[in-house]
Amino acid sequence: MAPSFGWWAKETHRGTPVIVKMENPNWSISEISPDDDDDYGVGVGGGGGEEFAGARPRKGGRGKNAKQITWVLLLKAHRAAGCLTSLASAVFGLASAVRRRVASGRTDSDAASSSPEESPVLRTRFYSCIKVFLWLSVVLLGVEVVAYFKGWHLGAPQLRVFAFPTSFGVRDLFDTVYSRWIHFRAEYVAPPLQFLADACVVLFLIQSADRLILCLGCFWIRFKRIKPVPKTAKPGAGASEDLESGGEDFPMVLVQIPMCNEREVYQQSIAAVCNLDWPRSNLLVQVLDDSDDPMTQALIKEEVEKWQQNGAQIVYRHRVIRDGYKAGNLKSAMNCSYVKDYEFVAIFDADFQPQPDFLKQTVPHFKDNEEVGLVQARWSFVNKDENLLTRLQNINLCFHFEVEQQVNGVFINFFGFNGTAGVWRIKALEDAGGWMERTTVEDMDIAVRAHLKGWKFIFLNDVECQCELPESYEAYRKQQHRWHSGPMQLFRLCLPDIIRAKIGFWKKANLIFLFFLLRKLILPFYSFTLFCIILPMTMFVPEAQLPAWVVCYIPATMSFLNILPAPRSFPFIVPYLLFENTMSVTKFNAMISGLFQLGSAYEWVVTKKSGRSSEGDLVHLIEKEPKQQRGASAPNLEAIAKQETKPRKDRKKHNRIYRKELALACLLLTASARSLLSAQGIHFYFLLFQGISFLLVGLDLIGEQIE
Repeated sequence: MAPSFGWWAKETHRGTPVIVKMENPNWSISEISPDDDDDYGVGVGGGGGEEFAGARPRKGGRGKNAKQITWVLLLKAHRAAGCLTSLASAVFGLASAVRRRVASGRTDSDAASSSPEESPVLRTRFYSCIKVFLWLSVVLLGVEVVAYFKGWHLGAPQLRVFAFPTSFGVRDLFDTVYSRWIHFRAEYVAPPLQFLADACVVLFLIQSADRLILCLGCFWIRFKRIKPVPKTAKPGAGASEDLESGGEDFPMVLVQIPMCNEREVYQQSIAAVCNLDWPRSNLLVQVLDDSDDPMTQALIKEEVEKWQQNGAQIVYRHRVIRDGYKAGNLKSAMNCSYVKDYEFVAIFDADFQPQPDFLKQTVPHFKDNEEVGLVQARWSFVNKDENLLTRLQNINLCFHFEVEQQVNGVFINFFGFNGTAGVWRIKALEDAGGWMERTTVEDMDIAVRAHLKGWKFIFLNDVECQCELPESYEAYRKQQHRWHSGPMQLFRLCLPDIIRAKIGFWKKANLIFLFFLLRKLILPFYSFTLFCIILPMTMFVPEAQLPAWVVCYIPATMSFLNILPAPRSFPFIVPYLLFENTMSVTKFNAMISGLFQLGSAYEWVVTKKSGRSSEGDLVHLIEKEPKQQRGASAPNLEAIAKQETKPRKDRKKHNRIYRKELALACLLLTASARSLLSAQGIHFYFLLFQGISFLLVGLDLIGEQIE
């Protein structure tokens, strides 16, 4: 190109020409850099070219001109518009999915209540309270929005002394009402709300300190490598090796498998127990079937007969009168005349699969240690990676076993019995008064009564027993309701016994203040009250405030501590924090029901099992080919596994619509909209994501759908 002259020649040298490639939804800018005064070298566009992100000086030349910067800004704006369009379409798609789910779902009130004695008034009272807060927040949001557009951008400090001056010219009804409302909430609403918020913050800090101390105790156990060791164990020898050193060291053990209509998992439990590595003459298995389905009864009885033919000492028991749920079932089995011949009893729920050496790992801890009444193994989960719900449950239960139970077992020799995967000294059960049907947590009941009698407990963190986590939110919700209403029932009943018990003062204080009040009552109370009621209400009453460290930093720290025993679950720390707050509505409702003996306090629903663990575990037993018991023929595991791996017919599934969770979702999202007016960043994000979490749970979008 020939040299240029004139005014337009100067314009050509003001910047570097660019080539703009627009290929929706991606755009790229390729720079054309001059090699000399006459020729231009064309840079490669797209992925190989250099994306122009700003005005960068050219070597030997001047910077990019205004036109190029304008092109870049326009392209960035176009890209942002495309993202907004995609986001809008995603929002509309989610809204459409929500509409379809609501139209096809069943509300929790439509389903038949599993507690017929509970009146509809008691069942809907808690929901009515939440609705009051919801409608109040909607009305207040409307008022605040109108006030905001009128230009009344007032913060909490000004509102305490605020009064409309006459120079404003306020004469209409709304301005008068809003002015009076500001003075009313500053004088009468904010003080009690702030007092309740401060009280919940204090409880929150106490509970956080307790959790921190437990974590420090767990770190100390790991650092010092503290581990329960049988008194008679030889140096360097394990429990099973020491047990095999003498033939007379195999005490009489009774194994109980309580079950009720658990058709999906009975085979795996019976197979695992019958393959325990223990002399057949010293082991008896009781299958305690409380099923009311004749077909399920016939299948379980047939399975028991099959194992009897293979040489296992196993009996089938079915109660005609099914009183007392699981506690009544166990109590009835302990009344059998032959139980007096046995020294220990091991209990496994229908979905638990102990390893063949389970008894060899647990029973030696009783020998030469007459004060030990219970040896508890930890749970491991075969379906912990099945879905988001099981992953979050795994985080919670890993902390419960590895931190709470291990620390309490090592330092104070007491923890709550888990109801399964444990071995009891029968003498301790009898001394504590045996199984009682007075609560829905018979396992915690017997543990507390045995502790009051002076019996010690041992927790074995390195002995695991596989089981199954609930995969649907409905099953998990019912389980958590029972686990949180039962302790409050028990606390009311056993408080006089704790006070009168002949144990040390610190043991009584631990039972009353830490075991019951702090971990069973205060935790669900402040979780629900502080984060689901007080926090959104402070958005509408800005005179009452919650600091950012209460909303964000302390909960994040506690969640980090909770997730330490399950480090692989670290990516789920934020969903875990949100989900725990979401579950607080169920736990709080259950706690109130148990504390005040409402109708749902005695609700007992057997946790729904999917039986996913059956196939893999039975095949695993076949592949390992464990050593057969003395004098017994090999069990026909191949036939069982073949029967389990048959394709199952797809059953029609449906989702549930949970009204309490949906109402709280609307409350939190309304409060997040109000927080935008006062520009509270952390509060807004917390309320927004917590509201979305409640929305997902309320629409049953977490976990598997129920059948």
